[in-house]
Amino acid sequence: MRLVWKSLDKMRCFRKRSTIPFLGVLITCLLFLNLYMEDGYVLEEDKRPLRETSIHPSNSERYVHTFRDLTNFSGTINVTYRYLAGNPLPRKKYLTIGLSSVKRKRGNYLMETIKSIFDQSSYEELKEIVVVVHLADFDLAWCENLVQDISRKFAHHIIAGHLLVIHAPEEYYPSLDGLKRNYNDPEDRVRFRSKQNVDYAFLLNFCTNLSDFYMMLEDDVRCSRNFLTSLKKVVTSREGSYWVMLEFSKLGYIGKLYHSRDLPRLAHFLLMFYQEMPCDWLLIHFRDLLAQKDVIRFKPSLFQHMGYYSSYKGAENKLKDDDFEEDSIDIPDNPPASLYTNIHVFENYDATKAYSSVDEYFWGKPPSTGDFFVIVFNKSTKISKIKIVTGTDDRQNDILHHGALEVGEKLVGTKRGRQCSSYITLGDFKYGNIEVQDVDHKIAFDIECVRIVVTASQKEWLIIRSISLWTTQPPSQ
Repeated sequence: MRLVWKSLDKMRCFRKRSTIPFLGVLITCLLFLNLYMEDGYVLEEDKRPLRETSIHPSNSERYVHTFRDLTNFSGTINVTYRYLAGNPLPRKKYLTIGLSSVKRKRGNYLMETIKSIFDQSSYEELKEIVVVVHLADFDLAWCENLVQDISRKFAHHIIAGHLLVIHAPEEYYPSLDGLKRNYNDPEDRVRFRSKQNVDYAFLLNFCTNLSDFYMMLEDDVRCSRNFLTSLKKVVTSREGSYWVMLEFSKLGYIGKLYHSRDLPRLAHFLLMFYQEMPCDWLLIHFRDLLAQKDVIRFKPSLFQHMGYYSSYKGAENKLKDDDFEEDSIDIPDNPPASLYTNIHVFENYDATKAYSSVDEYFWGKPPSTGDFFVIVFNKSTKISKIKIVTGTDDRQNDILHHGALEVGEKLVGTKRGRQCSSYITLGDFKYGNIEVQDVDHKIAFDIECVRIVVTASQKEWLIIRSISLWTTQPPSQ
């Protein structure tokens, strides 16, 4: 391994030559070489007092200590963490929320962020959440003072297993001196973002087996009310579809959701390329390499940046997510389903895009009388409300001028797939839109299909901007 790192050190002389093309090839080769290796678990625990520190090994020993597991991207990294507050409970949760925090020159928003997570969650939601805070500063006195404040303010959450505070000792970090200065960044900026990549990697590594899903937040964020319920609706609606990262904010490393099974690979990935570029750029490469080419971002955003000063040098950072809504969130349930249409699809604006909370839509060529767009649920369900919107602000004529909304039952197999054999009409589209309330009171059966039927041909193309369904209960088993 030392020979490998000597070789990598020699390669630094090429930092000015084709850095990004070379990085792309290297990332691809290394990640796919290890992508399907069996999962392992080598995480160790240590509950030594915070003041007990080890003698730091030499730089070469640090490299070996930190990167010895790179040949197994699916296994966790061997780091001895210190528990500063709380202990993980034996039962896996639904969601881990990860925060990494360091000492700031101006402002500190960590306490407000933790408070927002807990205040905006119901008692039932808290049962499914664990928050892990990685105090990643090398100033141990700062860490100790802060953890005392956290322990006083959030004692009941720590006791209940809702909150853990950890620290990865400095001796596990790779060298943060003499780093590559890609993009002409100053040395202190490169050191800051490189260390941040390692901070996140160690946090991800720790959280691997705590829950089914993992959400990354920054330490200066406020949350929307009942964000977990909204998040679970989105995850349920995407059952059966492939995704690596779902985004619930358009800013930085805020509101990014992963399957916990992908955390070891992501942790290794951040460690391997820690000095190459900022973490949010690396995340794009990671997502692409795992074959999710498009951003999957949901609106409204569930998280908002609230800090005014960056953790880097205390610089001003007043970025806000204008898609954030704190209280008025009513994300539809959209149960898992298959979608079919005989309307000619334009390019890649396929039927599934109308059924997603992502900011995208179905776009088809001019439909004719009798054309249809049908949603077939994986399981029959009770629906309380249906809302369908066609057209967009910049293409206001691409609406459904004449159409009806139907719901159906009695699935049968056809050459085009499963279809319902019996339908009831709920209403007609007006000005391209339709909304029907209390569907479960009007329909006696559990619904298996929802169908849009074109009742008159039109010359304009058709955009179905969104199909939103709200259920009264989970789909029947």
